[in-house]
Amino acid sequence: MTRKPKPNALSRRERQIMDILYRLERASVGQVLAEIAGKPSYSTVRAQLRVLEEKGHVRHEEHGLRYVYVPAVPREVARRSALRHLVETFFDGSTEKVVAALLGGEVARISPEELDRLARLISKGRKES
Repeated sequence: MTRKPKPNALSRRERQIMDILYRLERASVGQVLAEIAGKPSYSTVRAQLRVLEEKGHVRHEEHGLRYVYVPAVPREVARRSALRHLVETFFDGSTEKVVAALLGGEVARISPEELDRLARLISKGRKES
């Protein structure tokens, strides 16, 4: 039985490993080790991949004597799940509070093109609801 991954259950290093796996789509321990910052040991990366598999975030395929690790869920699904958790945990489930936090003091950093895209998304959301 495959566990459903929990978005908040990842350490900083586990998130780094997941980013590498999403970017490469599949990787052996050695390939992850070559990409990861801070250069942990081979056995540390192997152990963390095993933990990620136990948590349901990755699965492995056997290629000869090597395990090749693959994300268990598509990045977009994981992204939505993590975002939903963030909104529920820190913003009481309120999209308005999220947008206000993102725009608070940072409006000057948003380009006119981004503001136009946001306005179109809001307009589309109004039409669909």
